[in-house]
Amino acid sequence: MSIRFDNRVAIITGAGNGLGRQHALQMAARGAKVVVNDYGGSADGTGGSSEPAERVVAEIIAAGGEAMAHGANVANAEQVADMVDKTMAKWGRVDILVNNAGILRDRAFGKMTMEDWNAVMTVHVTGSTICTMAVWPHMKAANYGRIVMTSSSSGIYGNFGQSNYGAAKMAVIGLMNVLHIEGAKNNIRINTLAPGAATRMTEELLPPPVIGLMKPELVTPGLLYLVSEDGPSRVILDATAGGFARTYIHETEGVCFAPDDCTPENVAAHFAEISDPAGQHLYGGGGEQVMKFVTKAAAVAGMKLG
Repeated sequence: MSIRFDNRVAIITGAGNGLGRQHALQMAARGAKVVVNDYGGSADGTGGSSEPAERVVAEIIAAGGEAMAHGANVANAEQVADMVDKTMAKWGRVDILVNNAGILRDRAFGKMTMEDWNAVMTVHVTGSTICTMAVWPHMKAANYGRIVMTSSSSGIYGNFGQSNYGAAKMAVIGLMNVLHIEGAKNNIRINTLAPGAATRMTEELLPPPVIGLMKPELVTPGLLYLVSEDGPSRVILDATAGGFARTYIHETEGVCFAPDDCTPENVAAHFAEISDPAGQHLYGGGGEQVMKFVTKAAAVAGMKLG
């Protein structure tokens, strides 16, 4: 079946260029009414202009779609509230939120300033939180919502010179994990896209042949699936150059020591066993992981639980 977004309203942040632009264009082409949000700043977050968002809106309208522009800074709660209020006034609903807005302030950690750290964390983590918090009540009332965070291999695996960016990109995965649990009863599904694409944020880091392969439009199909009617929840979807994969966070079975044997020496002596991936688990919530250890501890102590 074709994936469509007829009668759905989507807010896409950072949609004036690159990945966000493709998300907006392709979602509108499949019937969504799109709020093209873009503060219009440079890749490091400085400056500001309404032109990028308005340009994308013009493209969507020229192609027969419906869209409106809004220049809210995602880290400004009042501006984001205004964006959501205007969306509700115009279309009466918000079904989809794509937290795509981001900036880069790359430098080695030894040269990192707190200004650079805070700027990146504010846009990626606080900005995603503010936007999600603004649409959350509307999605709960409608018993429907699709939200996507944007992560990166820089956070999942690490990348030199991106400690601020990497930390932010792992933080939004933690946010997804909790909101997946809290939104389930209201049919709010939340996922994370970990894209790799040649955009203004990455073009200076990539050689020309690679830029030609890593087109933003080859990432967006994964995003459209994540926010679709039958899309999943709590998925980390990796998307680069037309390739798609899924990242899981697993935990080994591990070892449990009796209280008298719980020493750093025993941790060292059994570290290979602690690290053994055989029988590793994928947990649905933090409580499940805690119960694994409590159950093991009870067995070591000869206790019966429940």
